[in-house]
Amino acid sequence: AGTALLVAMGSLKLLETRARRDDYVMLGVAFFLLLAACLDRQGLTRVPLYLAQLTVNCAALAVIAAPGPLAGVMAPLRLAGRALLFALPLAVLLFLFFPRLPGAFWALPNASGAVTGLSEEMSPGQIDALTDSDTPAFRVEFDGAIPPPNERYWRGPVLSEFDGTTWRRERGHYYPEPAVGFDGPTYTYRVTLEPHGHNWWFALESVLAAPNRRVLLTMDRRLVAMEPVNEVVAYTASSRPRTHTDEPLSVLGRRYALALPAGQNPRTLALAARMRAAAPDAAAYARAALELFAREGFEYTLTPPKLAANAVDDFLFNTRRGFCGHYASAYTTLMRAGGVPARVVTGYLGGEWNPIGRYFLVKQSDAHAWAEIWLDGQGWTRIDPTGVVAPERLQRGLYDLMPGAASFATRMARETAWVGDLVQAWDAINTAWRQRVIEFGQASQFALLERLGFESPAWEQLGLLLGASLVGWLAWMGWRSRRWLRGARPDALARAWLALGGKYARAGLARRPAEAPLAYAGRIAAARPDLAGGALALAREYVGLRYGPASDPREHELAARRFIRRVRGLRVSASPPPGASR
Repeated sequence: AGTALLVAMGSLKLLETRARRDDYVMLGVAFFLLLAACLDRQGLTRVPLYLAQLTVNCAALAVIAAPGPLAGVMAPLRLAGRALLFALPLAVLLFLFFPRLPGAFWALPNASGAVTGLSEEMSPGQIDALTDSDTPAFRVEFDGAIPPPNERYWRGPVLSEFDGTTWRRERGHYYPEPAVGFDGPTYTYRVTLEPHGHNWWFALESVLAAPNRRVLLTMDRRLVAMEPVNEVVAYTASSRPRTHTDEPLSVLGRRYALALPAGQNPRTLALAARMRAAAPDAAAYARAALELFAREGFEYTLTPPKLAANAVDDFLFNTRRGFCGHYASAYTTLMRAGGVPARVVTGYLGGEWNPIGRYFLVKQSDAHAWAEIWLDGQGWTRIDPTGVVAPERLQRGLYDLMPGAASFATRMARETAWVGDLVQAWDAINTAWRQRVIEFGQASQFALLERLGFESPAWEQLGLLLGASLVGWLAWMGWRSRRWLRGARPDALARAWLALGGKYARAGLARRPAEAPLAYAGRIAAARPDLAGGALALAREYVGLRYGPASDPREHELAARRFIRRVRGLRVSASPPPGASR
């Protein structure tokens, strides 16, 4: 609000700008608004705009502060560019070594709210609204081994409450989960999470520990932050793909994981009763339910028909066409109806490899839903019924499975090699900019100190390096400024006059130190009548340009260029031609 008010006040101030003091006020407003813009948005695409604005501001300051008119438009721009280049090393040194406080101390509040992404509810078919979105959800860099595609399940909200149509995150029900052990290799990775307006962070199943003190690892192995993700968040986590436990599920946990709404989906309940009676145990019943999807002609599609009030009944016995949400919902309902505790898990599956940045890009179109069932002696076990109907979905991305469902931009990037390479290169550059510049903080500074040879980085080393850097920059600036301290360098017009004197000096007519231009030309004319016309004309022209009344800066610059060209083209003979009088 304050920035918007300043924009309005600055715009009105333009209407009454008269004196130089008003110009300074306007420039102060412009610099402050540029700072506010930098705090608000730091995307790489805005950097050229900010640099252009900064250069124009500095050029305007040079015009206002100059004691006289500056020749042309380019002169103040060149002056501003040169000053910014001199300041660039200082800016880099301050960026690297000025001590950083943890957290976003210099930032504007983000009031943009939630963006496209998963929610705390899922109705069958809801996730298909994300399949057309190429918006990044997060990026992942693995440190070492990379899990196979069918193990890249990124866990998000766990949905346990079901009203017959919609699955919701469980609220107000707290019960202990059994302690678990982990199986499979350990994967360590760094996630750069885009804003989505909710409190959850995503991690590869199954994460070993919370990556941050302000993030809670819940009993159902979700990562829940204390604050919504309204800006980019980066964190490092470690996961192992499977868990096991010999402990039983608590009584409350079993009750909540078996709850179904009364009077809803009666045909599904009857089917589950028959199948469960034919199965010797829960594991066999879970396999029988998967076989049902495999043999009964179910179809994977992103454009399923709408379902009736008893959504699961309509899907299982009528439409049989759906997306991952349909299959996860139907399978979990069958499991609960058969006495097997179950719940729906939402998140993302897979990711697109970027060979330039060497990371996986997980988009909103990779949103996915699957089921978890409780098996005694094993614990919570992931079951993805979508993999039975469309096994390719576990190995490949959604576009590879159904290319016709992708947006035009996605098809263009996939089907045209150079467009795809350009998109990946731009995403890699943006990611590097964010990680190495925008996210450069206290931990990055200490890591830099370690690379510089400091074994135990601390604030003292940062202060020492900052002080040494400032002294070095001041010494460099002093060395660069030594010629300014000796006196200003002659401008182009004066250099041309000095060059003219040098040409006459080679003919034995050197200019005396205190000799005025017209007097010098008169002495040349007396000594060498053959040079009189040129010397007197050039001397008068130089005097007019240097000491004459003020004229239009543009006309003055053009006249000076003509004088310089004539001086360069002048030829002075060392001796007078034969027959010339002295």
